[in-house]
Amino acid sequence: MTLSSFCHKVLIALYENGVSFESRVVNPGDEEARARFLEMSPFGKIPVLRDERRDRTILETSIIIEYVDLHYPGAHPMLPEGDPMRLEARLWDRLFDLYVNVPLQKIVIDRLRSTGEHDPRGVSEARATLRTAYDMIERHMADKTWATGESFSIADCAAAPALFYAGIVEPFSEARPNVAAYFERLLKRPSFARTLAEARPYFHMFPFKDEMPARFLGDEAAEA
Repeated sequence: MTLSSFCHKVLIALYENGVSFESRVVNPGDEEARARFLEMSPFGKIPVLRDERRDRTILETSIIIEYVDLHYPGAHPMLPEGDPMRLEARLWDRLFDLYVNVPLQKIVIDRLRSTGEHDPRGVSEARATLRTAYDMIERHMADKTWATGESFSIADCAAAPALFYAGIVEPFSEARPNVAAYFERLLKRPSFARTLAEARPYFHMFPFKDEMPARFLGDEAAEA
């Protein structure tokens, strides 16, 4: 959970609105704990939201964020008001998840594979998908502060961790200044800064740790 980009996406939304919650990390080596977790999430995917008050278990990050927005609203709605803007937020939420987060995970997982199990063609295709996504984001962010305009939304919750990791495995390049500027704004958002600070002690476990900019590593960079 500490390094999961999809968990980070939900944490950002929770921190944006100061939603009270209890986080739990499941030890996959604990058979009993894993069995209980699989009862809630049969595919073994994280994160999962358990709302005891309403006796509901919610899967999928976008649905979790919308569920919290509906039942535990804060000062910063993650879904904009008005159907056109809500649709725009949902669109970019999906684009960041499917065309940035998913391909970057393909690249990361491939690095963890044993010799003889690598998928160079799949990695090449994933990198191409990231570059195409960057080009779309570059055009889209030419006149915007956040993904849907001037208001931070679910789309930005998806964008922040996706771009954080993707920019390490496939840098944005100087040809995409709007992507880079948008990412810098995301880094300064308190909710995302807090999420990264909590994850920083575990960055040494990230397979591309050696490619991470020193500014992301904090005090660890000085010790390297």
